[in-house]
Amino acid sequence: MMSAAMLLASCGGTKEAGQAEQTLIGKSDIRIDGKRLTPEALWAMGRIGEFAVSPDGKQIVYTVAYYSVPENKSNREVYVMNADGSNNRQITHTPYQENGLAWIKGGTKLAFLSNDSGSSQLYEMNPDGTGRRQLTNYDKDIEGFAFSPDEKKLLFISQVKTKQSTADKYPDLPKATGIIVNDLMYKHWDEWVTTAPHPFVADFDGNGISNVTDILEGEPYESPMKPWGGIEQLAWNTTSDKVAYTCRKKTGLEYALSTNSDIYIYDLHTKETTNMTEENKGYDTNPQYSPDGKYIAWLSMERDGYESDQNRLFVMNLESGKKLFLSRDVPSNVDAFVWSADAKKIFFTSVWHGEIHIHSIALENGELDVLTEGMYDYEGVALLGDQLIAKRHSMSNGDELYAITLDKKVTQLTHENQHIYDQIEFGKVEARWMKTTDGKDMLTWVIYPPQFDPNKKYPTLLFCEGGPQSPVSQFWSYRWNMQIMAAHDYIVVAPNRRGLPGFGLEWNEQISGDYGGQCMKDYFTAIDEMAKEPYVDKDRLGCVGASFGGFSVYWLAGHHDKRFKAFIAHDGIFNMEMQYLETEEKWFANWDMGGAYWEKQNETAQRTFANSPHLFVDKWDTPILCIHGEKDYRILANQAMAAFDAAIMRGVPAELLIYPDENHWVLKPQNGVLWQRIFFEWLDKWLKK
Repeated sequence: MMSAAMLLASCGGTKEAGQAEQTLIGKSDIRIDGKRLTPEALWAMGRIGEFAVSPDGKQIVYTVAYYSVPENKSNREVYVMNADGSNNRQITHTPYQENGLAWIKGGTKLAFLSNDSGSSQLYEMNPDGTGRRQLTNYDKDIEGFAFSPDEKKLLFISQVKTKQSTADKYPDLPKATGIIVNDLMYKHWDEWVTTAPHPFVADFDGNGISNVTDILEGEPYESPMKPWGGIEQLAWNTTSDKVAYTCRKKTGLEYALSTNSDIYIYDLHTKETTNMTEENKGYDTNPQYSPDGKYIAWLSMERDGYESDQNRLFVMNLESGKKLFLSRDVPSNVDAFVWSADAKKIFFTSVWHGEIHIHSIALENGELDVLTEGMYDYEGVALLGDQLIAKRHSMSNGDELYAITLDKKVTQLTHENQHIYDQIEFGKVEARWMKTTDGKDMLTWVIYPPQFDPNKKYPTLLFCEGGPQSPVSQFWSYRWNMQIMAAHDYIVVAPNRRGLPGFGLEWNEQISGDYGGQCMKDYFTAIDEMAKEPYVDKDRLGCVGASFGGFSVYWLAGHHDKRFKAFIAHDGIFNMEMQYLETEEKWFANWDMGGAYWEKQNETAQRTFANSPHLFVDKWDTPILCIHGEKDYRILANQAMAAFDAAIMRGVPAELLIYPDENHWVLKPQNGVLWQRIFFEWLDKWLKK
C-alpha cells in the first residue's frame, strides 16, 4: 500500500496542461560504465506496480512506471503476458498514467484508470491495447474502483469536500490563501486536509455509470483511510448486494488520538449499515469475502492508539456471526492476503527474521505452511489458477513478478530490469547474528562493496531504520539503497535492532516509550562488533538514517563517544517536545513517547523527553548533514533546521538540504538524484582518505 500511494503521489492524478505534447517516457536504454550502481541507473529502472490475473488464469496484466530525470516526471504503462511469462508485450504507449487494473466482461476487456481526459476516469480496452474507450465522465477524480461480481455495479473512490475554505466563508476574498483551523487533523502527512475519500456505488450497464450513491453521504469520515488506504479497504460480497468498507468514524481531536477503525457492511437494498467489529478498539482493515460467500476475513490490531500493534487475521462466519482469530499461531504480522479458490485456505505474507515470505493457513484447523524461502521479500499475493503470483525483491534486485506453486516451486515471470542488472556488479549481502548487551540474539545485515577485498580496510556505515517499527528485511529502495552505498565502497551494517517486527512481540514492542534505550544499545552492538573485523576501518565510521532513523542519528550524535566521523539525518526528530505537538497523528506520539511532556508524574513520558536529541547538543563534535522536506507534516522541517542551526552554533561542520516541494520521502526524479549526490559527497568528504 505504501509504495502504491507514493507512486500515485509522484505521478499525480490530474493531467497537466500540455502533457499530451510531451515526450513519451519509456523503458531506458542506459549504458553503465564501471559496473557500479549509480543514481542515474536507479532512476532508469522500470518499477513494476500493480498486477491482475485474468479470470481463466491464462494471462497477467501489470503496470510499469518509468521515470525521466531530464523531464522530472514519470509515466506508467501497461503490459500483458501469458501466465508462464511468455509473450510479454507492452499494450499502452501514452504520456498518461494508467493504473487500477481489472479484467472485466469475462476477461475480454481490461478496465483501468487514466488521466488522459484531464482527470482520473475509468476506461476499458482490449487485452492487446486496442479499443481504448472512456467509461466514466465523473465530475471528480476516480481514485480506485472495483466491479461487483455480476458487473452490474461499480464501487469507486472519490474525494468529497469536508472543510469550509476561506473563499466559502468570505466570497469577496477569492484569492486569500489563509487556512482557518479550529480542530486537529488539519494536516496529514503532506496535505492540508480539506477533503475525505468516500466510497460510491453506481449502476454499470457496460458502457457507463448511473444512479451514483455516496455510501457515506453527509458524513465527514474517510473510507478508505488516509494516507495509505486504497480499494483494498473495500470489498463486494459474492452476491453483489453488499459492500464491506473500512472506516474510522471520528473527526478532529478524537480522530487524532485514536486508531479505532472498523469494518462496516452496507446493504444496497435496505441502505442500512452494520458495524461488524465494534468490540475491537484498534485498527480493523482490508475486508475480503470468501469465494463461496460464507465468510469474511479482515486484518485487525487489538489496541487503540498503537499503529504498530500485531496485525492479525480474523475470519467471521456470515451465517452464525462467529469470529475466529485465525492467525493466533503466527508470531508476526499478517500483511497482504487472499482466499484460496475453494475457501479452505488463506494465503498471506508475513515477516520473520528479516525476510517476508508467503504462508498458507487452513481455515478448518489453523495449520500453517511456508511456501517460499530465501533472502527475499514477497509483496502482495494473488491467485493464478492452481498457483500464486506475487512481486519479489531483495537488497540486490527490484520488484519482479513470480509464480509460486503450492508444492513450493518458484518461477520468475518478468525481467523488467535485467538489461540494467547485467551491467552492474552487486555486493554480497550477509546475515550475521550478534549478542546484544542484554544477551539477546540480533540479526544484522552486512552489505559488502563489489569486488570486496578482505585485505583492505573500508569505511563503514551504520544504517538506522525508520518506522520506528518497520522491518529491516530484504527491502529494495530507490533512495535508501544498500547496493548503491556498497557501490561507493562502503560496508553497510543494517541491524534489526529492538523495536522491529519479525522477532516476536516482545522484541517488537520494546521500543515504545524507550527511544533512547535498548534500541540505541543495539545500534552500538552492531557497529562495535563489525569494527572488530580487520577489513573495517574503525577510524572511518559513518551513521545514516531517516525518520526514526533520523532521530537515531541525532541521538547518537550526542552519545557516540567519538565512534563516528560523519552523520546524515533525513526527516528526523531533533526536539521531542516540539515533535509531540507538531505531529498530526497524536495516537503515534502518545503511544511511542508514553504521553505528553507536561505529565510530570508519567515516568515513561519523562524518560522519553529526557532523551530528546536536542538536550545533548553540547556533546556534538562530528560533521552532520541534515535533510528534510517542507511538505513533511509528519515530522516538520523545522526539526532539521534547528539541528543544523545548533550544529553551526556549536562550531560543528554541518550542511542542510531542504526540499520545499517534497514530503516525508523524495519523489521527484531530479530531487532524488540530487539527494544521492549530496549524500555521497558528504560521506566521501569525511570518510574517505
